[in-house]
Amino acid sequence: MTRHIRHAAAFCVLLLVALLVNAVRVQVVSAPEYDRNPANRRPDIARYQQPRGDILAGGEPVTGSRDTGQHLRYERTYRDGPLYAPVTGFASQEYGTTLLEHAADGVLSGADPLLAPLPLWHDVTGAPNPGGDVVTTILPAAQRAAYRGLGRRPGAVAAVEPATGRILALVSTPSYDPGELSGNGKAALRSWRRLNRDPGRPMLNRAVRRTYPPGSTFKVVTAAAALDAGVAGDLDAPTRSPDPYPLPGTRTRLTNGSGGCRNASLRAAFERSCNTVFARLGVDVGVRRMTATAEALGFNDGGLTVPFPVARSTFDASVDRAQLALSSIGQYNTRATPLQMAMVAAAVADRGRVRTPYLVERTTRAGGGVLSAAGARPVRQAMRPMTAARLKELMRDVVEHGTGGNAAIPGAVVGGKTGTAQHGVGNSGAPYAWFVSWAQGARDLEPRVAVAAVVEGAPADRGEITGGGLAAPVARAVMAAVLGS
Repeated sequence: MTRHIRHAAAFCVLLLVALLVNAVRVQVVSAPEYDRNPANRRPDIARYQQPRGDILAGGEPVTGSRDTGQHLRYERTYRDGPLYAPVTGFASQEYGTTLLEHAADGVLSGADPLLAPLPLWHDVTGAPNPGGDVVTTILPAAQRAAYRGLGRRPGAVAAVEPATGRILALVSTPSYDPGELSGNGKAALRSWRRLNRDPGRPMLNRAVRRTYPPGSTFKVVTAAAALDAGVAGDLDAPTRSPDPYPLPGTRTRLTNGSGGCRNASLRAAFERSCNTVFARLGVDVGVRRMTATAEALGFNDGGLTVPFPVARSTFDASVDRAQLALSSIGQYNTRATPLQMAMVAAAVADRGRVRTPYLVERTTRAGGGVLSAAGARPVRQAMRPMTAARLKELMRDVVEHGTGGNAAIPGAVVGGKTGTAQHGVGNSGAPYAWFVSWAQGARDLEPRVAVAAVVEGAPADRGEITGGGLAAPVARAVMAAVLGS
């Protein structure tokens, strides 16, 4: 009898060991596989069982959370959704996250380990950490001014603070309401399909994710390279530039949109936006030095994040002399995001220094304690301070005497550069209207804001598309909002 009891006990122990081994297999070895299984809703239920942290602009939240009473309990809400969509992106139960909602998801969802004051206690209890908040650098007045200025026209605006790199405005139109995608029902599906089918691409962040030919606004870069290289010196000396200008090694003759460009001085050429003068200057500077100046200002950098990735602005270093001439006036393969061109204007305003732009001022716990702060940003000298001072003078002349008069602000010092960029096969596309600028208030020691605005012109208005006519008033509204804040 005793022998049978021992056998039964041994068998029970064997079963218990097998049970424990299987439990370890399920909970440890196979846990990642079960977590990834689409049929497992537990991670989603846990993720949405508490409100998400907020994104703030100007000290006020532009996001929120709504209790749906469902298994996926809390759903994201947005205040002024279309206005701030290029900053926030969306947080959807069905389609994931984008932009700042994605880049700061760990803090906003409460998953960031820094939010757990007692990690071991959290592991034991399994209680979720409240989501933290993300405080942005956005100035609401500047954001609204850019959005209203663009109106229903496709385009984008980026505004930065030259002395710090803080992004003050980031606007893209047409826009959309991220709240329409927050849930997981039929309404969110309909909105998703409609937005993806829209030819205007409202979910594309044109300010940081689309590159355009910068046109004549790139002449700021070419002028900087020419001044730094000593190819140009006296702003008022003739440049020995023919009109038209034969592109080297070709029979193609480059012309101008205005008169008075033959042998024009650098000052006159900048005011009148003479293609011939800047194409020749670019060729004289050479591809190596032109590339070096462009890259010092941020071109060809594929690693910029703000904290979400920014599309790479490009200046082609593998060009012949004719292609270099076109590249030097912002055509051929030269492409730039509005944020990149705002960085160019900011470098001129800040004595030739380029500061890495950033969108997040700090992150905080739900109770207000600071998790992380922006701190000091990297700085590089993209051009000589004297070159930047001369460019500021040239940009002031454009606003006070040239094609940028629509950007003038009473009582402020404003510098700018217009641009009308051709594109498409045989330049068949409607041009893009550009304006890059900086502004300094009457009581300011240094410029407080640098702006780049681009408006995608309509084919019907092709003859009326100019940077001074379409983009300069938008930039002016943004600069005035910053100076008045």
